[in-house]
Amino acid sequence: MLIDAFDRKIDYIRLSVTDRCDFRCVYCMSEDMTFMPRAQVLSLEELTEIGTAFVELGVSKIRITGGEPLVRKGVTQVFEQLGQLPLKELTLTTNGSQLPKYAAALKAAGVKRINISLDTLDPIKFRELTRTGELQQVLDGIKAAQDVGFERIKLNAVILKNRNAAEVPDLVQFVLDNQLDISFIEEMPLGSIVEHSRALEFCSSADLREIIGQKFILEPLQAQTAGPSRYWQVPGYNSRIGFISPHSENFCASCNRVRVSAEGKLLLCLGNEHAADLKAILRAHPGDRERLKAAIVQAITIKPERHHFDLNSEPQIVRFMSSTGG
Repeated sequence: MLIDAFDRKIDYIRLSVTDRCDFRCVYCMSEDMTFMPRAQVLSLEELTEIGTAFVELGVSKIRITGGEPLVRKGVTQVFEQLGQLPLKELTLTTNGSQLPKYAAALKAAGVKRINISLDTLDPIKFRELTRTGELQQVLDGIKAAQDVGFERIKLNAVILKNRNAAEVPDLVQFVLDNQLDISFIEEMPLGSIVEHSRALEFCSSADLREIIGQKFILEPLQAQTAGPSRYWQVPGYNSRIGFISPHSENFCASCNRVRVSAEGKLLLCLGNEHAADLKAILRAHPGDRERLKAAIVQAITIKPERHHFDLNSEPQIVRFMSSTGG
């Protein structure tokens, strides 16, 4: 069992399989990205080994992330192997573009729930926000996920005050009509961007609930999940309306998760640089899982108490979200 210095049980990891993506979302990366060379990225076998080590240390939930995980060649191998471990949940965060191709294989591998990024239902704005994406790709991906019967499908929407906040009621109506869940996310200041001012575009979860409240009744749900979302519900519907509030409603006290980046860095906090290099251990001592597990246990002791985001200064974390692993 992994317990940090603040008596928090770490039972959830987000494992990034690539820093690459077929979209270029304005809040996630720069338009002209330089991605890591292949040799710098964990192999499929190394990803599985890290996941197995964490499960042996008591982790019960693994979320596969990226970049866009499904652009990684051969990635279904990782899902198939992790799906054989004694996990409560194997889940995925994706932009949805590749789901028509992979949804059935993911379901067969043991993935029960997926998160799909969708910030707008307007095709023109979608193109502006993703720079390269087509809205219909994602809508087709959602339909493919519904067709194969995942237990829950949740949308993730990053909300920017002057770009897509006015569309939040439409997104709520969409999830209600399609029996989906959604989480609205306050933009996180990771990496330097030029597309917009994060301070001027900040829209708090409370602001969003006020916008939604003009059209819908929202009632808070007592039951929460292992993630950072705090959920509400519209009476008469099963859809959960979540809010992830790293700025306005800090959730660090209940943090139960760490991230492993595609290059094998164990990132102990989204908003801090505390990390351990698991790839170096894997490649210096191949097959020595006990050494790997010992390094993970040691790293958990330096997990910081909380992050401190400041929208009015240069980003303290220079890595982009695509490099961190969503």
